[in-house]
Amino acid sequence: MKTREKVSVITLGCAKNIVDSERLLRQLQLNNLDLRDDPNEADTVVINTCGFIESAKEESINTILKTVANKNSGLVKRVYVAGCLSQRYKEELQKEIPEVDMYFGTEDYERIVNELGGELKQDLLGERLLPTPSHTAYLKISEGCDRPCSFCAIPLMRGLHKSKPMEKLLEEARYLAADNTKELVLIAQDTTDYGKDLYNGENISELIYKLSEIEGIEWIRLMYTYPSRFPEKLINEIAINKKICNYIDMPLQHISDNVLKSMRRGITGRQTRELLYKLRERIPELVLRTTIMVGFPNETDKDFDELCDFIKEIKFERLGTFTYSQEENTTAYNLGDPIPKNVKIERQKKIMEIQKGISLEKNNELMNKELKVLVEAVEGDFYIGRSYRDAPEVDGEVLINIENGKIKTGEFYNVKVYDCNEYDLFAKVI
Repeated sequence: MKTREKVSVITLGCAKNIVDSERLLRQLQLNNLDLRDDPNEADTVVINTCGFIESAKEESINTILKTVANKNSGLVKRVYVAGCLSQRYKEELQKEIPEVDMYFGTEDYERIVNELGGELKQDLLGERLLPTPSHTAYLKISEGCDRPCSFCAIPLMRGLHKSKPMEKLLEEARYLAADNTKELVLIAQDTTDYGKDLYNGENISELIYKLSEIEGIEWIRLMYTYPSRFPEKLINEIAINKKICNYIDMPLQHISDNVLKSMRRGITGRQTRELLYKLRERIPELVLRTTIMVGFPNETDKDFDELCDFIKEIKFERLGTFTYSQEENTTAYNLGDPIPKNVKIERQKKIMEIQKGISLEKNNELMNKELKVLVEAVEGDFYIGRSYRDAPEVDGEVLINIENGKIKTGEFYNVKVYDCNEYDLFAKVI
C-alpha cells in the first residue's frame, strides 16, 4: 500500500487566513492525506502567509526561511508557500527564496490539492476542518475590497469585493452548526458591503437574520465593519435580534479630518462621531471595538492630540492600535514615511495607556453583574470563557474558578463578576 503523504499547514495573519486554511485542510482530509499539527513531522509543509503590513511580511518571510532550513537539513521534503504574501510578491520571492518548491496565490486550493496528489471536491468546498473544540467558528462572507483607503494593500492581494452567495453561506453555517459550532464570527475585508455585488445593495442585515434562524447557532458576532455608509437596517437587526451580539468591530483608523482625507476613508470626524453616538443610542449595552493607526505620513502632533481626546471621549470598550507601514503600489506610498519609528511607537504606547485606563473603568462597571459566558478551555486554576463583549483571540476573557464544580467546555453558563483587571473579568457560576 502506498504511504500517505504527511502534510502540515502553517497559518499566519488574520482570521480570514484561518478560514482559508481550514478549507484547504478539509480538502486534504477528504483526499485521505495524513495531516500533522507539527510541521517537523510532515513531508510537505504549506505556509499560508500574510502580507498586510511590514511586521506581518517579516513574520511570513522568517517562517518561510525557517521551514526552508528544515528542508535543507532533511526534516521536511517540500515547502509550499501560499496566501497574501505569495499573491503579492510571487516573482520576487521566487528569486530570493528559490528553495521553496512552489508558490500559490490566495485562492489556489485546486492547484495545491492537485500537487499533493489529490482532487478538489468542488461540491464540498464549503466544508472546513476546524480545530477541536469547534464551538466558535469564523464565517468569511466575502473576499476582496472596493474601498479606496490609501494605505491599504489588501485589494492588491485579494482583489475587488466579491460576496459569497447567501445560500452557500447558509449551507456552510449549517455544516458548522452540525459540528457543534455555537458562535459564528462574521469576517471579510468589509462585512458591511456584503451583497452589493449580488443583490443590488447591501444585504448584511438579511444574511445575519437568516443565520440566526439556524438551529444550534446562539451567537453571531460582526467584525470588520466600515463606518462610511453604515447600513440603517443593520443597526435595527443588531438591536432587535437576540442572537446577534451587541458588539460591533469597526476599524476607524483616525478621527482627524486632515488624516482621514489623506487616508481616503470617505468619512469625516463629525460623521464618525454622529455614527458612534447613534449606535450607542440605538443598541442596548453595545460594545464597540476599533482599530487605530498612528504615524500616518501627514499625522501632526495636533492630529494625534485630537485622536487621544477622541478616544477619551468615546471610551471604546475594546481598542487596538498599529503603526503606519509604507506599502508599495498604494496611493499613500508617494507620501513617504516621514514620521520616525520611535515617534510612532511612542504614539502607539500613549494610545494603549489611555485605553488601559478606559478598559479598567469599563470592567469595574461590571462588578457584581451577571453575564452569559461561553466556556472555551481550562487553564491552571480557571475555566476560560468569553461573554458577548469578547471576540475570540483579540479581546479579554472571563476567568471562572475551577472550584465551581464540573463545567463543560463549549457550553454556555451564567456567571457573576466578582473581580477584574484591565482586560479580564473574574466570575463565579450562578
